Amino acid sequence: MNALLNKATRFLFFTGKGGVGKTSMSCAVATGLAGRGEKVLLISTDPASNLREVLETDLGSSPAAVNGVPGLDAMDINPMVAAEEYRERMVGPYRGVLPDEAVLQMEEQLSGACTVEIAGFNEFSKFIGDETMIGDYDHVVLDTAPTGHTLRLLNLPSAWNDFIAGNETGSSCLGPVSGLADQKALYEQVVAALKNPEQTLLALVARAEPMSLAEAARASGELAELGLTNQHLILNGVFSEAGDDAVARAFAAKSEKALANMPAAFDAIEQTTVPFRPHGVMGVAALKAVANGEGDPVWLAAPDQLHAALPAALENVSEWDALFADLERQASGVIMTMGKGGVGKTVMAAAIAAELARRGHSVLLSTTDPASHVAQTIGAGLDNLHVDRIDPKAETKKYCSDIIAKNSGKLSADDLALLEEELRSPCVEEIAVFQAFAKTVAKGSDQFIVLDTAPTGHTLLLLDSTEAYHREVAKSADDIPAAVKDLLPRVRDPEFTKVLIVALPEATPTHEAEDLQRDLRRADIEPFGWIINRGFAVSGTTDPVLSAKGLHEIDYIKEIANDLSAKRTVIAPWVGEELAGAESLRALMK
Repeated sequence: MNALLNKATRFLFFTGKGGVGKTSMSCAVATGLAGRGEKVLLISTDPASNLREVLETDLGSSPAAVNGVPGLDAMDINPMVAAEEYRERMVGPYRGVLPDEAVLQMEEQLSGACTVEIAGFNEFSKFIGDETMIGDYDHVVLDTAPTGHTLRLLNLPSAWNDFIAGNETGSSCLGPVSGLADQKALYEQVVAALKNPEQTLLALVARAEPMSLAEAARASGELAELGLTNQHLILNGVFSEAGDDAVARAFAAKSEKALANMPAAFDAIEQTTVPFRPHGVMGVAALKAVANGEGDPVWLAAPDQLHAALPAALENVSEWDALFADLERQASGVIMTMGKGGVGKTVMAAAIAAELARRGHSVLLSTTDPASHVAQTIGAGLDNLHVDRIDPKAETKKYCSDIIAKNSGKLSADDLALLEEELRSPCVEEIAVFQAFAKTVAKGSDQFIVLDTAPTGHTLLLLDSTEAYHREVAKSADDIPAAVKDLLPRVRDPEFTKVLIVALPEATPTHEAEDLQRDLRRADIEPFGWIINRGFAVSGTTDPVLSAKGLHEIDYIKEIANDLSAKRTVIAPWVGEELAGAESLRALMK
């Protein structure tokens, strides 16, 4: 950690997928800098922020002193609130001018992740581009960096006009920047600071897992292309001390293999390794320990404590057999596994499909797994299981090409460039893929359809409000496919479609899944249940450190099963063996 602290610039931005520990790492670095006598401001714009919990300090939208860390101030900006404020600033002028359905459609277009991200960018820009607000600080640490998509948007001329007012292009989240044209000069200063290696360091946070490392490498390359070249990789939670416990040995081996096969993009980037801490990095004492390179305390009593605490924690957790009994009751229908990236929804979809097939049902698994290795593995020996593989890149390319073709010649060069950038939004890929899935959903009347990628409530409402808008003003440039028109009623029918939310028993994945459930309910979809995945608490480990991790998971198991769940919750253990065949997948459903 010393190497990172020694090269800290005025601004430090932390980025990484949900659950990798970017908030705890940004807090540890901020704490370390303050411990050297520096004056530091830490800002979070993460919608699922647990900054207050990590710092053990009550925070708001203005700087406040952190308890127990002299020199460190922090603030927790809620981008959801910020997004709501300028969504109204953007849509308000059209109330009473456009039909109500048109206004609803505009509101939904500005309800996606891109809008929230730009809202957060707008808020922290005030603390980056205005020296009068940060003049007293030696360092400003941001625990959520803007993505390449947002930074490219800010550089497009048409992002600053009223393009959304007459938008018929089929894009998903145009408009948030154009409602903030008066901020353009400030944004330009912020982007210039981001690109200056003397001023800004980008910290990429990843776990010792292939998917996490691949995502960090992608972000590294994308942001480097945009000028953010001063980068540092933090490998968080690396587990290497394995004794005789089989689970611990397997966990250490997986971490070692992932690190040995790291993407080549990291060859020239300096790295910091933070050892695995079973309770995460929570509280000022833990933050100071990480900043100082100190190890975790010994957890010798953890195995016995976990054994004693587990029965009460699992009181409202169902057996897998009970879940399958409920799924089988209709003898057909659609099952969707939903969740943020990295929680294992593809593997859980494959395991559910394999088990239903093993029980004698006709099953179609529709997967976007790019390698298709899970789908190929479970197909062996299960004659009544069929796999339909959808290529997200191919579907998105086709979808975007159609929209660009319909708008070429109608838009100016600047507007066409903005449209092309907006079509890189994650919302667009979701819609494109689900147009392909929609045809599959229709087959659920006489067999089981298991989908490993499902639409969020935002996407469903976007499709729904767009259709209402098209019916009202009849000026759509695109025809919505019949399968998509029928999609929402099918997904809202609890007898036809059963949504399973997949989460990990950790703070950020749990709270992100809670947001997903709220989003679904906004679209009148009630989740059928939750799957808690990769639980060390139920892995059978007797390793003191991993048992301590299991003890930490219990709070989140209880939160999901008692407070957040739909009608049922099941839990899958962390497994060390490679998933090879339907029988190995059954290990997830002990």
